[in-house]
Amino acid sequence: MPADPGALGAIGRTPLVQLSRIAPAGCARIVAKLEFTNPTGSMKDRVARAMIGAAEHDGRLPPNGTVVEYTSGTTGISLAFVCAATRHPLEIVFSDAFSPDKRATMEAFGARVTTVPSHGGGITEAVIRGMVARAEEIARRPGHWLCDQLNNRDGAAGYHGLGEELWQQTDGEVDAFVQGVGTGHCLIGTSEALRRHRTNLEVVAVEPAESPVLSGGATGAHRIEGVGIGYLPPLWDPAVATEIQAVSTDEAQRTARRLAVEEGLFAGTSSGANVAAAVRVARRLGPRATVATLLVDSGFRYLSTDLYRPPVPVSHDPSDRAPGRV
Repeated sequence: MPADPGALGAIGRTPLVQLSRIAPAGCARIVAKLEFTNPTGSMKDRVARAMIGAAEHDGRLPPNGTVVEYTSGTTGISLAFVCAATRHPLEIVFSDAFSPDKRATMEAFGARVTTVPSHGGGITEAVIRGMVARAEEIARRPGHWLCDQLNNRDGAAGYHGLGEELWQQTDGEVDAFVQGVGTGHCLIGTSEALRRHRTNLEVVAVEPAESPVLSGGATGAHRIEGVGIGYLPPLWDPAVATEIQAVSTDEAQRTARRLAVEEGLFAGTSSGANVAAAVRVARRLGPRATVATLLVDSGFRYLSTDLYRPPVPVSHDPSDRAPGRV
C-alpha cells in the first residue's frame, strides 16, 4: 500500500477482534475495535482531527493559532499529536485526578500543561468545571482558540468513519453498540453512522455507577478516566441511547485486567467498563446476535495508576471460553 500523506493519514482503519474468553458461553458474539492502534493509542485521534480540521476550514483557528483545551488526558494527547502535525501551539488544562502518564505524553508532543488540583484524586463535577473555567480564561488571550470539546458540534462527525468501519468489518451484523459517555461524541457519531444501515440498532450508553447522572442518579466521585463528567454533557441527547448501563470503577478495573491476562488485550479502565456492559447486553441478546464495543485506549498510559496493581491471577480453565464464531 502507498504511504499515508503524513501522520494524520494513519488515523482509523483499526482492527476488529472477537472476545472469546471473557464472553460467557451461550451469549451473543462480542466484537471490539482496537482503537489503541491509532497513532497515539486511542480513539480520540479521530475526534481531534475532526475538530481541528473544521476550525481551520472555517477560519476559527488561523494558521499558527494556539489551541486551548480542558481534558482528562486522552483527548489532550490526541490534540497534542494533531497540533504537532499541523503546527499549532497547544495549551492544555489538566488535573491530578488523572494519570500522570497522560501529562507526560502531552508534554512530549510539545503541549503546555496547567494543572487544576483535585480533592483526593477523585473525578468529580467540581474538578471538571474547574478545568473548563481555567481553559476559558486562557483562551481569552489574543490568537487563542478554545476547542471546548463538551460544546464542540464538530466532534460527532469524527466518529462517522468508525461506525462505517464497524459495519463493514462485521459484514453488516451489528445488533448493539456499547460505549461509555464522556462528551457523548463517540456514542452519538458512531451510532449515527450505524443507523444509516440499521435503524433498529440498540445503542447502550455506559456511565460510572458512582456517578450515574445519565440515568437520573446523583453525581459522585469515580476513577474511570474519560467518562462520567459528573453532570449531563451539554450535547447529550437521551434519544440516542436505547439503554444506559452503570459500571462501577471496581468492575471496570477488574474487566480491564481480565482483558489483559485472558484475551491479551492491554487497555484502559473505560475499555473495561465498555466490555463489562457489553457482556451484560450479550447475555440478554443471546447467541444469534452481535454486540460491538470499543477498546478505547492503551493500558500503557495507566501504568503509573492502580489499574494494573495488583495483577489478577491468570485463568487457564478451558471452561471459561465461549465457542468461537467467525
